[in-house]
Amino acid sequence: MKDYSCDKIRNVCLLGHGNAGKTTLAESMLYLTGGTDRFGSVVDGNTVLDFDPEEIRRKFSIAAALAPVEYKDVKINIIDTPGYFDFVGEMLEGLNVADGAVILVGGKDGLQVGTEKAWAAVNERKLPRMFFISKLDEEHADFAKVFEQLKDKFGKSVIALQIPIVEGNQVKGIVDIPRMKAVFFNGKNVTEGEIPANLMGQVEEYKEGISEAVAETDEELMEKYFSGEAFTDEEIRKGIKRGVMNGDIAPVFCGASVQFAGVPLLLDSIVSFVPAHCEKNTIQLLNADTKEPVEVKVDNNGPVIVQVFKTIADPFVGKISFIKVLFGTLTPDSTLYNVNKDKAEKIGNIFAMKGKQQINVSKLVTGDIGAVAKLSVTSTNDTLATKDNRVMAEPIAFPEPMLAMAVAPKAKGDEEKISSGLQKILEEDPTFRMYLHPETKQTLIYGVGDQHLDVIVSKLKSKFKVEVELANPKVPYRETIRKKVKVEGKHKKQSGGHGQFGDVWIEFEPGPTEDLVFEEKIFGGAVPKQYFPAVEKGLRESMQKGVLAGYPVVNLKATLVDGKYHDVDSSEMAFKIA
Repeated sequence: MKDYSCDKIRNVCLLGHGNAGKTTLAESMLYLTGGTDRFGSVVDGNTVLDFDPEEIRRKFSIAAALAPVEYKDVKINIIDTPGYFDFVGEMLEGLNVADGAVILVGGKDGLQVGTEKAWAAVNERKLPRMFFISKLDEEHADFAKVFEQLKDKFGKSVIALQIPIVEGNQVKGIVDIPRMKAVFFNGKNVTEGEIPANLMGQVEEYKEGISEAVAETDEELMEKYFSGEAFTDEEIRKGIKRGVMNGDIAPVFCGASVQFAGVPLLLDSIVSFVPAHCEKNTIQLLNADTKEPVEVKVDNNGPVIVQVFKTIADPFVGKISFIKVLFGTLTPDSTLYNVNKDKAEKIGNIFAMKGKQQINVSKLVTGDIGAVAKLSVTSTNDTLATKDNRVMAEPIAFPEPMLAMAVAPKAKGDEEKISSGLQKILEEDPTFRMYLHPETKQTLIYGVGDQHLDVIVSKLKSKFKVEVELANPKVPYRETIRKKVKVEGKHKKQSGGHGQFGDVWIEFEPGPTEDLVFEEKIFGGAVPKQYFPAVEKGLRESMQKGVLAGYPVVNLKATLVDGKYHDVDSSEMAFKIA
């Protein structure tokens, strides 16, 4: 793989609902650009990007995957992300290092929940975005209908730049509206021709929408638009890019990835409209000591700052850290400083990742994405920099997992294997949690949803050779009191010499908090003050095991109201036992 400067690198995240065609689009891009000599199929389980055994078995993505696409002297780092919400952490990892997003929408299925979630995530990060209406070769696919759905849902920023030319179930070509040309596809072969007459009405309507959107990106263009002058091709291109970068334009493209239709045009549009990392000028980081935001100028020649956005902890290939170079140039065999952990970290070889394939590279420049292996202290969300550069990238905000299940080995003696496997999964999955419950003694695992936990169970079996069973967590019950009562507690023991004596009367009633509320209303010294703490301590110990079923007691108020003591035999221990 050749070297690329920052201005020749594009980082693009593929988003959308499950089964919208993200992985197939990425495979089509790889195949058309010579990145692979075989067009991979999700159904056949031979794609570059869905390489995990679980993805092959389930036939959908469960992890973010990278693939560098070299196209017209530009390196496009494609980040393929899962569409199902159970794996939202993977989507957030990819989105966090992208400089633009392509949201895929099925031509038949149209707008779905995953489409809305993708738009919301992109909007939150103010990321340039575009739509790709996919699978237009499927029966009942309808470009115009889906385009109107997107426009109605997301507003006037949604602008169609293309119209498909469909015959039967085949996308023969696509109208490139800004250039007013029809582009025809026959496998890898692309030719240009005239726009079919039956589409001209729709083309003119969409072209007017493009002109309006471009005019709103610049005052001079607005004046030109109102004067009735036509925009030049260059003005349209620059206006669309300016609108995309500002979030004012979300262009809509289309195609059928299996037929390669529309894919070359989408690659052209990514090169033209998605900004390079270095076009940002500055990036907001955090002061490592105060955690206050600081603006740092993007500089390929400055001190290197690297963000770790994803980790793979595999028992066979070891630990791989996926990184984006935010500033400077990263070279092999260098030493950086983990700002989060305050420890030095040795960098060995540097890779570009194509699915699971590691491609050695001589460097990663500002804005590029790659991976390093065997980092000793570094984990996802850490920042690597020079020791005197006390800044860090803003951490990715992952959702807290809410679904809990108890996990237990099918075979006795596999507890250690389970623990080891779960620890490895914790390293690579920030949306996963595990917890040993001190009362129920169960190991609880927490995931985003059913599929998430099911994948974790499958990984334990396939990667760590341990089979487990899931069960509903036991409920850690509590006991409490429902009405006010007055009770005597007495401890008396005589066995020669000093005896033990303590006698207390306590009023119990429902308390305002889960913790014990202890008060005393002793008059006349019936119980000396030095024994009050012993009485409270005895109550707290007794509350650990209730009388109903042995569960901890909560919401209890206890008032010491009376008692007796002996000058010789009374002690703190006696009153605690009483």
